[in-house]
Amino acid sequence: MDSIQQFIQTCNNENTCNFMNTISSSSNNNTTSLTTTTTTTTTASGSSSSSAASTITNTPNSSSRYENQKRRDWNTFGQYLKNHRPPLSLSRCSGAHVLEFLRYLDQFGKTKVHTPICPFYGHPNPPAPCPCPLRQAWGSLDALIGRLRAAFEENGGKPETNPFGARAVRLYLREVRDLQSKARGISYEKKKRKRPPQPPPRLQQQQVPPTQGASAAQ
Repeated sequence: MDSIQQFIQTCNNENTCNFMNTISSSSNNNTTSLTTTTTTTTTASGSSSSSAASTITNTPNSSSRYENQKRRDWNTFGQYLKNHRPPLSLSRCSGAHVLEFLRYLDQFGKTKVHTPICPFYGHPNPPAPCPCPLRQAWGSLDALIGRLRAAFEENGGKPETNPFGARAVRLYLREVRDLQSKARGISYEKKKRKRPPQPPPRLQQQQVPPTQGASAAQ
């Protein structure tokens, strides 16, 4: 994107230089009509370049933020498998190894999870610091597993052998969600959409089609 904008700016600079040279030559030759024509052409070119620049700037990148994050997560997991002792291949990876990876990530977590003996247990906004450990937030882990699950199948893995979709992983995420929800005093339940109110059944029964009423009268 930067190279495209630099290219547009270079074109604008060249148009400006040509425009100034034309004005200089026109003033020396006393050709007012040529100067007016050049001014109009350069102004139109500048406006079209500006509109093109805004169009290019507003165009979304082909590689989205989600795809970039998924690629980074996949590379991180691959590096974890290489550093595993003993080294572990992707074909031999199971749900148990995914759980090891999630527990390994906890050391880099930034979410305070209060223990039951902490005075701030269940407090969403604790008024003072406490020595409770930092963990990966449940939302981050859940999104991470979703990206890795998709990346596994995009890299040739079969859905039925996907270790990120194993039952043990789903149960672990559910356990982390419930534990953090109680410890932090935060509800992770999804909000249900409100359905539009429906008319009462009595009104529906009273609305008789006119054709049926006419046939009954005959």
